[in-house]
Amino acid sequence: MKFSVKAWVSISIAMLGVQPLAAETTAFVNVNVLPMSSESLLTAQTVIVEDGVIRTIGDVDTVPIPEDAEMVDGTDRYLMPGLAEMHAHVPDAESAELDRYFSLFVANGVTTVRGMLGRPSHLALRQRLLDGDVFGPRLITSGPSLNGRSVSGVPDARRQVREQAALGYDFIKIHPGLSGEEFTAIAETANELGIPFAGHVPVAAGIDEALRLGMATIDHLDGYFVALLPANSYQSGGYGGPFDVMLAAELEPDGIDAIAAATAAAGTWNVATQVLIENMVSDELTDELVGRAEMTYMPESTVERWAERKQARLAERGFDPDIAALAIEVRRRLIFALHEAGAGLLLGSDAPQLFNVPGFSLHRELETLVASGLTPFEALQTGTTAVAFFLGTNTGVVAVGRDADLLLLDANPLDDIANSQRIHGVMLRGLWLSETAIASRLEKYRNRED
Repeated sequence: MKFSVKAWVSISIAMLGVQPLAAETTAFVNVNVLPMSSESLLTAQTVIVEDGVIRTIGDVDTVPIPEDAEMVDGTDRYLMPGLAEMHAHVPDAESAELDRYFSLFVANGVTTVRGMLGRPSHLALRQRLLDGDVFGPRLITSGPSLNGRSVSGVPDARRQVREQAALGYDFIKIHPGLSGEEFTAIAETANELGIPFAGHVPVAAGIDEALRLGMATIDHLDGYFVALLPANSYQSGGYGGPFDVMLAAELEPDGIDAIAAATAAAGTWNVATQVLIENMVSDELTDELVGRAEMTYMPESTVERWAERKQARLAERGFDPDIAALAIEVRRRLIFALHEAGAGLLLGSDAPQLFNVPGFSLHRELETLVASGLTPFEALQTGTTAVAFFLGTNTGVVAVGRDADLLLLDANPLDDIANSQRIHGVMLRGLWLSETAIASRLEKYRNRED
């Protein structure tokens, strides 16, 4: 039985008894609305939000403003749905870093996060976020990783999937190292129970098997390079590098369209995390990465560790910068081919990994999608309407009756994707956070000079 991602996550959310973060009324007055359900712009609108839900959208001259409403001036500004980070690593609920990461996500307009390195504490955290007891985006949970070290045989694989489904996780997370039999057992059990499985493609299984078994998302484009190797390739020996990038010169790119079509036919989505791979292997100097403005919000020890990892990667025996550049080009071509074939793309950057500061890295991922050939509208859809469709949630669109996870910008991101970073304020489940409020929240995490 093939599971429905939307059905499973929708049931999980319904069971939580979702409540709005704030029971108040806010009016965005004279604002330009980017609904994202279509590539349209509604000018001079008033948008009324009450109890965390969009209640009214209409012409500024005809929509009355409730007396108790907090008014937000939308003149020359653009209101769109909040963004989703569909591949994040969320710390334990008791971690001192949790508020840092969640504050950075929200400050960048990220109102939904899918945690892809699950912990038991995330189940209660998911509800505490919805209740407003903890500040942060909506959390979509995956269970603790199933991988070559955590799973010992087929019976154990089936047992762990049943346990995670019973506990109420939204996804099963797949990491490398599983045998083909273990992966099949996980997939079959997940499909029987209706819980989606997502993440890496085990080498022992390969893309074709992952698609056949109905993998919900393939993350990092994992496994696609191996699938594009010539039929007579040994697929072993030598140096493959992260996500097989050093195989780029051996690939048969003419096979990209066929594998993109197969992905679309299988209904499997992709979370490319392209910016992560480009941070790893591009020719951008380490000093330039360290010097990015957003690094000021991360502990210096973390940034130093990232720099050491980057330098170590470039110094590895077998690393070739020309092949790395080719790999980036091929991956971008693959992203565009998946999009053109109708295979779903979801926005995700894998924060906070190598130079990916939570929230900030998602806007860099948007830029890589546009560089891959998507229009700004199409790129933004991967983090808004596509996510709502994939998860079956009531977000992702600015429309009456939708949950009010919103992003107010000072310029139109459809004109230039960089404008997605010009954030005037964020609405998180009905709670309005002005630019000043966001800056105040972030100030405690600023630890270095700009």
